[in-house]
Amino acid sequence: MSAEYYSKERMAMQYNATLDYYNRNAEEFYKSTVNAEFAAIQKQFLSKLKKGSYVLDFGCGSGRDAKYFLEHGCFVDAIDGSIEMCRLAGRYTGLKVKNAFFQELTEVEKYDGIWACSSILHLPVHELANVMGKMMAALKEEGIIYTSFKYGSFAGERNGRYFTDMTEDTFAEFLRDIEGLKVEEQWVTRDVRVGRGEERWLNLILRKK
Repeated sequence: MSAEYYSKERMAMQYNATLDYYNRNAEEFYKSTVNAEFAAIQKQFLSKLKKGSYVLDFGCGSGRDAKYFLEHGCFVDAIDGSIEMCRLAGRYTGLKVKNAFFQELTEVEKYDGIWACSSILHLPVHELANVMGKMMAALKEEGIIYTSFKYGSFAGERNGRYFTDMTEDTFAEFLRDIEGLKVEEQWVTRDVRVGRGEERWLNLILRKK
């Protein structure tokens, strides 16, 4: 078995462990995130969209953001890889939340915006590139993506989940291999959850060229 194959196999196992983590800890994660104050970034995302835009909440977690976008005049699709998070988010939002992996996104030019808040960061970088291409294909012309990553250079398992961290430089290097997307805005914030303010996040708004 080659080192490359072993590495990819190990990362796939870690990604599956991430989904298992969210299924086991769904109620706790829901309670810790559903009321987290995120309005500033939600408003920043919506400021780039027209009222009545079609938004995909890509890895919707608790459903906090999907509900916000619904309440502000968007049409919303929501998906999550964790079946338990889908159940909780569906109850909270009233949406039929689709249980699907990021890699299963097949829509073409359907969405004005894709919201991927603290979600695709769980993909190993080779899968992240593949999924980013699918996200771009799912956007309408000049559509936007919001996404966020823990700030840093770490990639691997942390607290039972797989993470790919990013900085401005590492994300710019990553994006060079993905044609058709450009960084429109990027900024660093502190974690909004109680007791997590020491953690930093890289926030990005990307535009389809």
